Formats: sequence, structure tokens, C-alpha cells
Amino acid sequence: MAKITAIRGMNDNLPAQTPRWQYLESTLARILNSYNYQEIRFPILERTELFKRSIGEVTDIVEKEMYTFDDRNGESLTLRPEGTACCVRACEEHGLLYNQTQRLWYMGPMFRYERPQKGRLRQFHQLGVESFGMAGPDIDAEVILVSARFWRELGVSEHLTLQLNTIGTSENRREYGQALLAYLLPLKDQLDGDSQRRLGSNPLRILDSKDPQTQALLENAPALHDFISDESMQHFKQLCAMLDACGQSYVINQRLVRGLDYYCHTVFEWVTDQLGAQGTVCAGGRYDGLVEQLGGRSTPAVGFAMGIERATLLLETLDAYPATVDAQPDIFVMAPDDKSGIELISLVEAIRNGLPNVQCVACCGGGSFKSQMKRADKSGARFAVIAGQRELDQGCVVVKSMRDASIEQRTVKKTELLETLQALLAD
Repeated sequence: MAKITAIRGMNDNLPAQTPRWQYLESTLARILNSYNYQEIRFPILERTELFKRSIGEVTDIVEKEMYTFDDRNGESLTLRPEGTACCVRACEEHGLLYNQTQRLWYMGPMFRYERPQKGRLRQFHQLGVESFGMAGPDIDAEVILVSARFWRELGVSEHLTLQLNTIGTSENRREYGQALLAYLLPLKDQLDGDSQRRLGSNPLRILDSKDPQTQALLENAPALHDFISDESMQHFKQLCAMLDACGQSYVINQRLVRGLDYYCHTVFEWVTDQLGAQGTVCAGGRYDGLVEQLGGRSTPAVGFAMGIERATLLLETLDAYPATVDAQPDIFVMAPDDKSGIELISLVEAIRNGLPNVQCVACCGGGSFKSQMKRADKSGARFAVIAGQRELDQGCVVVKSMRDASIEQRTVKKTELLETLQALLAD
């Protein structure tokens, strides 16, 4: 019978990888907590209409990438392809938005049907950061500075560039879209296939094309900032001044528009040259109209999402994980005599109770002294505690260094074991 394997593009994270994910996730959560952002959790499955109304029906996500199906009641449901719309839905449903400010974050899997490749999966994980109820450029600056602090504390900031832009109001974008369309229509045959398709639906997305020939054609296109309102441009200038005051560098990229219809005013991306084609590891912006679009009252909002897989890939590429992330256990406890099993379990628990910050492994399953020593060595533990029956009868155990031959093996009383291990581990 053939083995059942994972669905293509939906990967397993094995025990050797999860400590690195845990390090990244705990670092991000710690930083967000320091900014007083609170965690929110919402379902993986939502009504399809939520994403059609928020993301926009004429987008690659809705048209080609969503995992959508009818349930047994005939209701169309979708595995969430992104988190912002879900967060807005949850906040509006539970009364967290009107006349309130919120600073929120979430983390978890998202789903898009794409061609799997390095850094782009069908089940991928995102950290999302969202703030509601604040209209000024100060909160834009804050969320950008939160993301900047991530990179600094992870030790990779020198390999990332902040790209920044303003896309103004929906009216600004409509006027610019008409001008861009008038410029590009005579050049339609020279555009790449995706850009030709977007001409009739969302011409601004052509600015985001990765096709070199299309990018060359855009060199002489109308400039987006020529169509931005004075109010929106002032918002953007104040944001830039705040980032300047905090010493945060950035590059203004007028072709940065983001791929979701709900964005307005500020948009930004963190880009690296270390990951090839998947160079964007974090992106976001302001989406003041989304709450009202989904049935709530008008609420200013800004946020961003970080791809966890791409962030871990970046840290691995740059060898930026601290050595402690892949640390091995401290103590391996073994009982080479069949009669010592009860003593083994009670001894291990005593060590864990007395040294709660120490990682301790019990050699369950028995086996010969030689086989247990092999397991102790393979575990990578610094010390082995050997509870042989002869030593136990004398109220003692043996402590053996597994990594440093200069540390002599010693027999110690059980009453002195915790003190002995604490001293050895401190060196």
C-alpha cells in the first residue's frame, strides 16, 4: 500500500526546525508586548464573501488562489488567505472598534493555491500587526518602527531595506489609473501577460510587475505622486519626518502599490537581496476604508504582515540564529539496571523540581549500559547521571561529563546531586 504524503506546498516542521521557529515567534511576541500590542486569535475558516469584499474580486488572490468550497449547508467558505480582513471582522463583530483604539497582533497559517517554491508555500504562516482608531502619521510611524525593531533584535537589519510610498485616496488612484491606462494602452502588446490582463481591471498593479520589459516601459509613465492630494501628501511628509527623527532610513518607491485593494495613503515593504525572487519579507500600510467596507463605521487603520517562512529562511541564510537556539539538553539520566526504573523516574523529577531551568532527559525504555551510553552521547547532553543499582543501594549516583574529558567522573550522594549539577552547569 502506498504511503500517504503531505499535500504539495503544505510542509511539515520537524523537531530540528521548531526551536528556530519558537525563537523567532517568541522574539516577535516579546517586542510587540513591549509596545503594548495585544494578541487576538480568530478562525482559519471564514465566509468567502469576507475576502471578496475586502481584497477585491479582481485580484489574483480571489480569482486564482483561494481555497474555497461549499459546506454541507451550501455556504461558501474559504481558508483564510490573509489576516487583516479576519481581524477587522472579529473586532467589528465583538464591538472593539467604534470610538476605541486598538493595537493588536496575531500569528498563524494562511492558505493560497500557488505554485510552491522556496519561500512561497500553499500553507504559509504570517505575523500580522493591526492598529485601529488612529488617523495620524504617528501610528504609521509606530508600526513601521515596530517592524524595524524586529530586524534589529534579530540581527539582520543591515540586509533589509525599507521601501515607502503614498498611494493617496481612492479618488487619487482612480484619476491616476485613468492616466496610466491612457499611457499603457498603446503599448499593450509590449506588456507581459499579467499586465495585459490587469489593464482592464487594475492598472495600478502593473506598477508592481517583475517583468523587466514592462518595468522599462513604465520609466516614462505618469508619476503617481503628481495625482496625490495635498492632504495625503502632507500626511506622507510628516511620516517621513518622524522616521527621520528616529534615525530610520528608507527609500521612497513610487511604484510600490501593494496587491490588495483596501490600501490607501501609506504603503511600505521590507525587502532583502538575500532570498532571490522572494525578497519581500514584510509589508503593509494604511487601510482606512476597510472597516466601513465590511459593514462597520468609518475607522482609520494601519498594519502589516510578516511571512514567517521567509523570515526564518533569511535568518538561516545569514546564519543569524544564536547558538543557544540549537542547544542540546543539559542532563541525560539513565538507569542501566532493570530494577532501577522507579528510581530513574523519581530521580529525574527531583532534578526537574530542583533545577527548573535545566533541560533534563530520562532514558526511558531500558537497555544495556552500553546502549544507554550511546543514547546519552547522541542526545548531545553535557552530563550523564547514572543511577546504577549498586550506587543507589549506597544512596549515590554517578555524574559523568559527556563533552569535556578534563572533568572527572564522580560519585555523589543523592542529597548532594542538585548542588553538584548546578555547580557543573554554571562553569
